[in-house]
Amino acid sequence: MNIKPLADRVLIAPAQAEEKIGGIIIPDTAKEKPLRGKVVATGKGTKDEEMILKEGDEVLYGKYAGTELEFGGEKYLMMRQSDVLAILQ
Repeated sequence: MNIKPLADRVLIAPAQAEEKIGGIIIPDTAKEKPLRGKVVATGKGTKDEEMILKEGDEVLYGKYAGTELEFGGEKYLMMRQSDVLAILQ
């Protein structure tokens, strides 16, 4: 990965949206934005906020959190650690 987040930011690869529900194929325009993903890279934190998240963590985040990026044909979200709601275990 050639993207290194700064300070308290994290780079997240969003989970794929559901393609089919009960045999019905959902068109791209009707798919809901996924609210979970995997942490791909993290910054070092700030002097006031320690970085809790680490690479590989599965997380939940808010519906409108982060900035969408595209790198190498893949879509990512860049957001502050404080925008992450929970770590899935």
